[in-house]
Amino acid sequence: MEWWEALLLVLGGLAAGSINSIAGGGSLLTVPLLVLAGVPGNFANGSNRVGILTSNVAATAQFRALGVGSFKESLPIIAPVMAGSLTGAYFVQFLSDDSFERVFGLIMIPLLFLSLRRPRPQRDVTWPTGLFSVTFFFIGAYGGAFQAGFGLIVIIALSLAGMDLVRANSVKVMINVANALVALPTFIIQGRVDWIPALVLAAGFTAGGALGARITVKGGDAVVRRVMIVAVLALSGRLIGLY
Repeated sequence: MEWWEALLLVLGGLAAGSINSIAGGGSLLTVPLLVLAGVPGNFANGSNRVGILTSNVAATAQFRALGVGSFKESLPIIAPVMAGSLTGAYFVQFLSDDSFERVFGLIMIPLLFLSLRRPRPQRDVTWPTGLFSVTFFFIGAYGGAFQAGFGLIVIIALSLAGMDLVRANSVKVMINVANALVALPTFIIQGRVDWIPALVLAAGFTAGGALGARITVKGGDAVVRRVMIVAVLALSGRLIGLY
């Protein structure tokens, strides 16, 4: 790995960790950066999970230190998410690296536009237990397979279920930890983690996770999101073979 690739991964991880804690969508930046650093698509998908785990552990600790969020709110969601995550992480292995990069490139753009919308909580809404479990099983399956945009989808689902955005973010990072704890070992067993780039990225990811938990939605993420738009549009074009 060249020094500039390592620097790019640390800075990208810092930005992505902050974005993930504030809202979500950081993997839209980091998976393409890993590919740019020479990591094959499915290896990039697995390697990214190391930083996802460390950054969300850091963010969870920071939210807890700030008195936001509780494990009690996360518990009903964690079981279906973990079951779905295991399912998604298992089946994504059947995509070749080229197929993964093209599929990932195609889903990046709609997820990017999704990330630009601020979900608004729906007041006085209570989802039936069955609907809640099925919804988060499929969200978990998506997160286990692709991860990118997983946090955004979780926040939108929680807001539609009536949770305010601050609580939704604190619950989301705990769900991300659960998702990573299931998905990462699956990728490790499959031998799809490139450890040196993964650990370099995780260093930036972890710092960004703690930082992002302290940044308000109104302020700190605005500049990072503008940079992310340019990076994602450029790199998605590369992944799907436009140039």
